[in-house]
Amino acid sequence: MMDRFRAFWTKVISPIAHLLLRMGVSADAVTVVGTIGVCAGALVFFPQGKLLTGVLVIAVFAFSDLIDGTMARTSGTSNKFGAFLDSTLDRIGDAAIFGGLLLYFAGPGDSQLYTVLSLVCLVMGAVTSYARARAESLGMRADVGIAERADRVVAILVMTGLSGLFDQPILLQVTLWGLAVASTVTVVQRVWFVRQQAVAEVADAAEPDSPS
Repeated sequence: MMDRFRAFWTKVISPIAHLLLRMGVSADAVTVVGTIGVCAGALVFFPQGKLLTGVLVIAVFAFSDLIDGTMARTSGTSNKFGAFLDSTLDRIGDAAIFGGLLLYFAGPGDSQLYTVLSLVCLVMGAVTSYARARAESLGMRADVGIAERADRVVAILVMTGLSGLFDQPILLQVTLWGLAVASTVTVVQRVWFVRQQAVAEVADAAEPDSPS
């Protein structure tokens, strides 16, 4: 979840990664435990209105995203399944975060509007990731858009934490509006980008062979 700070944090968590390897813990096990922790932080604490506590729990377990990668590289066990598992569980964690906020607004947050908005963020975030994965499976690119996954996750966690810390719901509400719009725009951008590539492929295939 912290790609932009990966170089710095890798140095910080390397000792932890080496310790876990010496204990016989696998990188995949760390990935699974980290995802369970993120889901627990979001789905246990957010619905109770304990926003700051939930964010702190999520932040602790989010470091597993760096630890498992370091462990895999150090032990030479990096493989396609590990990458697949990591990406898949990341999406489950993302869904848990927005799902937890949805439950918060359906409960102590008491707002039908922001319940729906949390759902929009959850759905459009999933579609954003799916659009890229599907495009790549077709041999095309969809790595465009104003709201990358890391940006969305960091933004919602930081503003949710600050909202809980300072008891300022407006911080979370504004962030949800921004992410709902940004995620939707990103989906449209990716669809359009893939369409351009598809049209170009059809045009190239339709061109007659130049005479020899």
